[in-house]
Amino acid sequence: MEETGHRGRWNKKSSVGTILLLMYMFIPALALLQPSEEQICPHGDYPTEKGICCNKCSPGFKLVEKCHATGQRSICTPCPDGQFTDQMNFFPNCRRCTRCKTSKHEFEVSPCERNKNTICQCKEGYYKSHIDSETYECLKCTQCGPDEKEKQNCAPEKNTVCVCNENYYRVNSKCVPCKNCTAECDQHCSTPPGIIKVHNTGNELLIKIIGVVAAVALVLLVLVVLITYMATKWFTKKKLLKPTSQPSDVSPDSSEQVLIYSEEPFVNSNVKAIPQSPVSEQQPSNLPDCVPLEINSEFPDLIYTVLDLVPVLQVKQLVRTLGVKDTDIEQAEMDHRSCREAHYQMLRVWVERGSRAGGGGRGRMLHSPLLQELLDKLKDMHLGQAAEELETKYGIQ
Repeated sequence: MEETGHRGRWNKKSSVGTILLLMYMFIPALALLQPSEEQICPHGDYPTEKGICCNKCSPGFKLVEKCHATGQRSICTPCPDGQFTDQMNFFPNCRRCTRCKTSKHEFEVSPCERNKNTICQCKEGYYKSHIDSETYECLKCTQCGPDEKEKQNCAPEKNTVCVCNENYYRVNSKCVPCKNCTAECDQHCSTPPGIIKVHNTGNELLIKIIGVVAAVALVLLVLVVLITYMATKWFTKKKLLKPTSQPSDVSPDSSEQVLIYSEEPFVNSNVKAIPQSPVSEQQPSNLPDCVPLEINSEFPDLIYTVLDLVPVLQVKQLVRTLGVKDTDIEQAEMDHRSCREAHYQMLRVWVERGSRAGGGGRGRMLHSPLLQELLDKLKDMHLGQAAEELETKYGIQ
């Protein structure tokens, strides 16, 4: 009887331990499903640096003045001729309309309007060869060779597709006639083609089965590693997090102004946000011939602009390419519960290190090489539109 009682208590303890283990494994996953604390504004609005929800401007409009208190609305104005915005935004400037280049074999399909850009198309005999998601060039359609035939005709968005004629096969981009027994020239084989096809079909089926098994094993392995990593990170955060919250020490002033010198002013630069306290403006009478080594701007304005333009899922990839260490990235995530505040801290580490490396010692002054490095990395990540918006805002040509 006593031994039976011990067994019963042991079975109950084992069941409780198993349940606790499963709970610890799935708590991080449940935390990921909780709604983000940042989603506090109504649909179509965005949070400002002071936590006020302001409305965005409609397509075809640009921002003139942000709202300054809850219940107020932002002031927007239509884009001038030759400029457009094609989405809800809170940008102080519209984008320049694209001009179709006849010298580059383009012609205009539809003109630019305030809420949409110009639509250009390659002329007949040319097709669009995309360099990235926003850049392309018109190349001449490929002509099939004498031993080739067209499988797909040339179209404005696709080049001609050529395949070899019957009894020919491709070698180094050329079609050569069949002479020996190969996989491409089975008509020259002594074995009946039917037997070869059955043999090949069996090999293909075996390869497919092996591929499916390998894919399932890989998925299981990834799940195990992911669950282990999330559980470890959860326990580490519980140990490292302090009981008192650390407020962010960065709160950019709404009255901060951005001033940058360039070879020519950016589009519609005379429109600016009206600050809460009056600030005198001084503009240099003579602009320098090149972009200065330092940009007279406190970096919070740049960082918040980057966070508004770069998709959330690509911010960590961006800061890694800018040289921010994984230890700094993890520290920012542990110090800030808000995803946006953590991303701000990552970019701040990059700016401060770049300022010190450039011999700055100028506090929060931004150096031009840092901005150029940021633009180059955005273009490498195929974020050309974000780079273009930064160039427009800071007058970089």
